[in-house]
Amino acid sequence: MRSRVIAATLVAASLALAGCASTKASSSGSDSDSTDLSVVGFSVLEAANVPVFADFAKTDAGKDVQITTSYGASGDQSRAVEGGLDADLVHFSLEPDMTRLVDSGQVAEDWKDNATKGIATSSVVSFVVRPGNPKNIKGWDDLIKPGVEIITPNPASSGSAKWNILAAWAHVVGAGGSEAEAQTFVKKLLQNTIALPGSGRDATTAFTEGNGDVLLSYENEAIVARASGADVDYLVPDDTLLIQNPAAVLKDADPKAQDLLDFMTSAEGQADYAKSGLRPVIDGVTLPEVKGANDPSDPFPTPSKLYTIDDDFGGWADANTKFFDENDGIITKLQQDTGTLE
Repeated sequence: MRSRVIAATLVAASLALAGCASTKASSSGSDSDSTDLSVVGFSVLEAANVPVFADFAKTDAGKDVQITTSYGASGDQSRAVEGGLDADLVHFSLEPDMTRLVDSGQVAEDWKDNATKGIATSSVVSFVVRPGNPKNIKGWDDLIKPGVEIITPNPASSGSAKWNILAAWAHVVGAGGSEAEAQTFVKKLLQNTIALPGSGRDATTAFTEGNGDVLLSYENEAIVARASGADVDYLVPDDTLLIQNPAAVLKDADPKAQDLLDFMTSAEGQADYAKSGLRPVIDGVTLPEVKGANDPSDPFPTPSKLYTIDDDFGGWADANTKFFDENDGIITKLQQDTGTLE
């Protein structure tokens, strides 16, 4: 019952916000001289993009560019663009949401043929806990103990959720466990899950409003929450999964969209993203003090074991089908078994 109450609250909040999902992010110059760009992204980028777009506007390429933004759950945003939502540049949580637009003919097949292999931002799966960590959450095994209440987004709509679940799977298989043991572990984790909000940002909201003992989240979401005054702590487990968020311009986009993407993946753009707790995807970035990080002067600790989709899951093309196919995916079936399929 508690899970349903939380879910209902979040649905109501989402409906209330639906009318203002698209906003003007930056502008310069008169309307007659300006170029309009539409950027569609996943929810946790909303705050992170603000300094990036502001600094882009200061460049020659960004002069007289007006940017309109739309944010939401990554899968939902991808499906919206496929269905006709205006977009010049898309920035999603994970590759399958980009692949959908390649398959629809809206994004070029060679979108990954660049210096960052199509990745614009990155993070790691982390645990957000209550102040002082009263449940003594130190690693993945603590999440499946009796009485631990977990919040993680819904894999059906949220890219963050897929990263979280695969990180839990890797914890078992990466340590030599069998796939059967990994299924048992993930099933216990889902049984401890009290809410599956629609997006990573909705999940953060649910947790900061007092629900649950631990939130599975992007590291950067935890950092932004703390920087914004949320009374939470967070930790990066010793073994976790590297989160890589892709971005691309659409085939019919204004050329200025490529200029924006180039800035986003430049040293200056990556330093701006680091202010919001996102890990740089290129070398040579001078890191700022990151407010909200456990150590603002050294904000991105290297986990003892960092799993990746390519090295440990065979890439997203295989992983998405194996784990999240709407009929036969391993995680889909586990959600059916545990009654957590929303």
